Amino acid sequence: MRLLLQTTDPTVIAFAQALLEGEGIASFVLDVHMSVFEGSLGILPRRLMVADRDHFMADSVIRDNGIDRGYDVR
Repeated sequence: MRLLLQTTDPTVIAFAQALLEGEGIASFVLDVHMSVFEGSLGILPRRLMVADRDHFMADSVIRDNGIDRGYDVR
């Protein structure tokens, strides 16, 4: 699995997942329950992961829809 995006905004995650699902790309959200540790402050980002084989296409979908990936891409 590869990191596609990370954000503290749950609506961005939901939007990205909907876009990916529309393209037939499976995704998985990590760190969903981290609010237990942070006290529901929303400071720890959630990560959206995709399979290695889907990363190129998923990244294209995210970029085409103007979603900030939330990390430095190298």
